[in-house]
Amino acid sequence: MNTATVSMAVTPTVLSTFVSHYLNRKPLRERPTAHLSYDEGLHLIRSFLEFASHHTVEDLQAFTSQWVPHPQWVKVEQVEIPEPQLVESAGILQEQLGPDGIRKVGGRNWWQWRKPGSPLKAEWIEMRSDYHERKRSDDPCKRVMLYVHGGAYFFGSVDEHRYQMQRHARKLKARVFAPEYRLSPQFPFPCGLHDCLAAYLYLLTIQDPTTIILAGDSAGGGMVLSMLVTMRDRGIPLPAGAILISPWVDLTHSFPSVSNDNPLDYIPKHGFHHKPSKAWPPLNADEYASLTEQITNSTKPGQTKPTEPIPVEAKPLPQDLKQLNAANSVEGDYAVDSRAETSFLSITLDGKEVQLKDQLQMYTTNELLSHPLVSPVMQPTLGGLPPLLIMTGGGEILRDEQIYVAHKCANPSQYPLADSAVDESAREQLARFKPTDVQLQVWDDLCHVAPTLSFTRPAKYMYRSIAQFGAWALARAQKTEIEILDDESISSISSSDYSQTEDVNEADGEQTEFPGGAKSEVGKAGDPLPPFKNHMVRQRVNRHGIITPLEPATELVGCNLHPNEIGVIKEIPVRRWLETRAQWDKRYGSVRAKIHKKRFKEMAAGYMGFDGEMPPPAALASRRKVGEDLVEKKRAKGIGLALWSLWGSKHDETTVIREREAGKAPDIKVATSDEGQGARSPADLKRQEEEIAKRELGHNRSRSRTKIVRDERQIADDDVDENTPVSVLMAKREEKSKEAEPPSSPTSNLLAPDSVPPETGVTGKRPFVGGIAAPFSLNKEAETASMITLTSAMDQPSRVASPLPLTPRIDAFATTSAADKAKDEVFDSDSLKQEGPVATGAPQLTLTGFDTAGSMTLFFTPGVEDDEIKGSDGIAATNAQRPPLETFVTAREDLPWTK
Repeated sequence: MNTATVSMAVTPTVLSTFVSHYLNRKPLRERPTAHLSYDEGLHLIRSFLEFASHHTVEDLQAFTSQWVPHPQWVKVEQVEIPEPQLVESAGILQEQLGPDGIRKVGGRNWWQWRKPGSPLKAEWIEMRSDYHERKRSDDPCKRVMLYVHGGAYFFGSVDEHRYQMQRHARKLKARVFAPEYRLSPQFPFPCGLHDCLAAYLYLLTIQDPTTIILAGDSAGGGMVLSMLVTMRDRGIPLPAGAILISPWVDLTHSFPSVSNDNPLDYIPKHGFHHKPSKAWPPLNADEYASLTEQITNSTKPGQTKPTEPIPVEAKPLPQDLKQLNAANSVEGDYAVDSRAETSFLSITLDGKEVQLKDQLQMYTTNELLSHPLVSPVMQPTLGGLPPLLIMTGGGEILRDEQIYVAHKCANPSQYPLADSAVDESAREQLARFKPTDVQLQVWDDLCHVAPTLSFTRPAKYMYRSIAQFGAWALARAQKTEIEILDDESISSISSSDYSQTEDVNEADGEQTEFPGGAKSEVGKAGDPLPPFKNHMVRQRVNRHGIITPLEPATELVGCNLHPNEIGVIKEIPVRRWLETRAQWDKRYGSVRAKIHKKRFKEMAAGYMGFDGEMPPPAALASRRKVGEDLVEKKRAKGIGLALWSLWGSKHDETTVIREREAGKAPDIKVATSDEGQGARSPADLKRQEEEIAKRELGHNRSRSRTKIVRDERQIADDDVDENTPVSVLMAKREEKSKEAEPPSSPTSNLLAPDSVPPETGVTGKRPFVGGIAAPFSLNKEAETASMITLTSAMDQPSRVASPLPLTPRIDAFATTSAADKAKDEVFDSDSLKQEGPVATGAPQLTLTGFDTAGSMTLFFTPGVEDDEIKGSDGIAATNAQRPPLETFVTAREDLPWTK
């Protein structure tokens, strides 16, 4: 399996797709396949997986792990995870598995074993420009994305996925940390989880958890969810958030969408099958027992020929694997170590109970398919996790389980396990952990992990939405603002890549109708997230990035499955798997017989054990031969993967070039005598004008190529919903206002520059009293300048007092009740004038004159001495200037009158 053979296999598909795309335009309308690039990419991946199924697992792994060069504008640095983090991760995982889990996986130590000279490595991926900027400013990076690549747990690599990771790094202006975890079937569960958890523990030694977000696609998404649950249960600091792109969270295939045809997806509906090899498929119990019996009865193993595999409906297996291994263990000249074989599953087909003895999934044995760390849908609760973004394709085969797990995270009590699977520990977890905040996006008709097709228009919107959520999660955790890239104005996909089918639709005047008329574009990088309702943001997105509300959970098939049906394998997926397996056995029967013959000789010679542990039959740890060289081979350069990565990176490269050009100042050409004494041709002048106009346009765009993301309290702090009584809401709000209200001080000056006013309403003037915005000040100090008045009394608690201290002169005017005592009080203006000066700095009251009726007008001027107001004769000046508005206080409402 190499670039030449793969190219020969997929070229006919590429050509036929190109022709059929234009011959069948109408059926493609309003679907992602309306884009030629998307249509080509979808069929190309489907053709590649079909071609790979006729090669061994080792061939596929070698092809997808080839070395791929990275663009010069991307900085890549490889690091090794230290041994202490691996040991710590192993201890945490053992605690999480518990005694029963350790027994089921086969022991404590075998899954910690690695090939000699093969440490756990990881890659740092970031934009080179961001790296230089970070070094110049000596600013520690506060944006790190730990990305776990997908590949059904058994193929794929960081090199293969780097073109996607660099897009995330560019959009988020972050560093991406990608571990090269061990793959099944040679390193089954929990090997990969052990590696990824160790990678996160390493990050915690150099990063604050608030600067980290997790991300993963397909199997990587399921791995991330298992990591989060493990960290939650073991008290490890959780990251700021996580992004799950088409996560694989149910390895039992118990949800309805797996049984459908799903023509818009590329994942084989019959599962993954491959040409037999040493790695896959492993021996089932009958085959293992048969080989063991031959070794026992044979005196000359070299002359013994292995028998043919026994059919699926053979004799039943005992449930206890230890019992089976004990029965098969013998003492003789040819030692045979005890091994854990593939346990059986029972299912009813055509009214008959059939026992499935062959291992269905490469990641783990049949016995562990429903383990909560293998299939997170089987967790007792998915609450207590950081905010999650779950993206699923509406046309993919795994959509139902992804929609279900999103709702289970946000409302754990609504989606419990079957009663038979709930114990006291599960109930305790359900009560302890609060719901997880989830943004669920269902992208109409998109395939599994649509960002793989990064060169398409729908993928552009997905990357933008991922950057938006990631920036918000980081800003929320760090309580700060995050600046990220907004490349809409310079994106090449934004202005191109529209297929002719879309033009046909527009010409026909067709418009997409949305339920309820709701319509809004998906947020670009930097746009605020909408508020969470009942811990969820539920969105349906079409190929143009238009958002509509997702249907209620009662109308979603995945959310209405009975708890007893979840985690139970179904007839249709199993039937498809068995039919395809029979075809592969018939086609590659001779190859499998040769594999059995080699295995027979190896078993006769004996394997290296792990102190009585029983690794799964597919695990390389269970098949280690004495003296065998297991050193990793040097990777070859993958031309085919390099071309695919180049195609996937084309948009990023074009955008980087446009961004660089947009930031440059326009070039100016100076006329010389060589051009005819400064004269230039009209064509040259026109070209110069066009170039300068383009550069100036790019220069203008450069000022807005970034946006600020902040937490706008989309997540409510209180655990309330639409059913919460109003009285409870009022009590919670009042309690919050009391906690947030600063202690009052009799000497506090609310008009001081450094004064922080109490909480006010949306207008900035109306105070909150008892959780309600009042239209006026009620038994509270005045909160804004526009509400301050000089009242007639200072000893009335129900009135608003002036924030400025009163002088004795002003105090003479104030009475306890002006209305009741006005007839008993007489003010003599002459005696008022003869009063001595008051203390310096005290606010002064200036008498400006009397009208014919004998009433007087008062102006209050703070900080002005009497000598500055009075004339030489000691009489107040009548032409005194009105004080500035900001220092003006209105006169008392009830002025005294003379008798």
